[in-house]
Amino acid sequence: MVGYDPKPDGRNNTKFQVAVAGSVSGLVTRALISPFDVIKIRFQLQHERLSRSDPSAKYHGILQASRQILQEEGPTAFWKGHVPAQILSIGYGAVQFLSFEMLTELVHRGSVYDALEFSVHFVCGGLAACMATLTVHPVDVLRTRFAAQGEPKVYNTLRHAVGTMYRSEGPQVFYKGLAPTLIAIFPYAGLQFSCYSSLKHLYKWAIPAEGKKNENLQNLLCGSGAGVISKTLTYPLDLFKKRLQVGGFEHARAAFGQVRRYKGLMDCAKQVLQKEGALGFFKGLSPSLLKAALSTGFMFFSYEFFCNVFHCMNRTASQR
Repeated sequence: MVGYDPKPDGRNNTKFQVAVAGSVSGLVTRALISPFDVIKIRFQLQHERLSRSDPSAKYHGILQASRQILQEEGPTAFWKGHVPAQILSIGYGAVQFLSFEMLTELVHRGSVYDALEFSVHFVCGGLAACMATLTVHPVDVLRTRFAAQGEPKVYNTLRHAVGTMYRSEGPQVFYKGLAPTLIAIFPYAGLQFSCYSSLKHLYKWAIPAEGKKNENLQNLLCGSGAGVISKTLTYPLDLFKKRLQVGGFEHARAAFGQVRRYKGLMDCAKQVLQKEGALGFFKGLSPSLLKAALSTGFMFFSYEFFCNVFHCMNRTASQR
């Protein structure tokens, strides 16, 4: 299971092993879902409607966007910003899962609440994600800038990007979009962890005993379901975050269509509603749901897999 397990026969992983399992799950997941992330970001940053009927729209569908990016920028474009994205995923995974483990253990030992309750997993999952976000947000800004730039490139290397951004926009640039990120990540991650736990209980109730042998498949399916539910409910805030993160970067966005400036979270929400309609809040939802299903599924699958590996290693070592 994910989080502190109070049962006597529960996993006995060390805090270091929890952090390593979280890091590896982040690394594996990021490598697999990077193309969906690039397409999602392109959709989110496009001000024109995602429709064939809009002649000024650069992208209007997942397949069309994939073909166009491939033709114009080559296959490596689907892994633009992959180095900062991997740093982000490895650090985020370690901090998130370690924090969640420690918070659920704290609840179990220091309160009357059951550490396995939906509400406990929601609050602990949200707080764990906020801690991870504060740790790696500068890398997330870098990742977004790399994924958003067209040709010719504004930033050639990670070092060049850091130096250029710092000199031209100041140190605060690395925390652009932090407010909507924290507002969005708390319910998103909270729903991820709580829905994953609830879906696992539902799976055990619904599937006959002979169908429960493949625990890895259960973790993958329940993680995917949790990802779809949480992403759908919190998606508009993710869009606002991406729009704010590329503020001051408008010159590199000219090739993709209209460019707008936002004064803050509320101004961004207001402009999107006025100029793009309510559906504008859900631009890029399709690739985002694909990404959420795959990333959350693989995240929990990988984390549980490596925790089980460490548990077996610890049990073997204790028997010697």
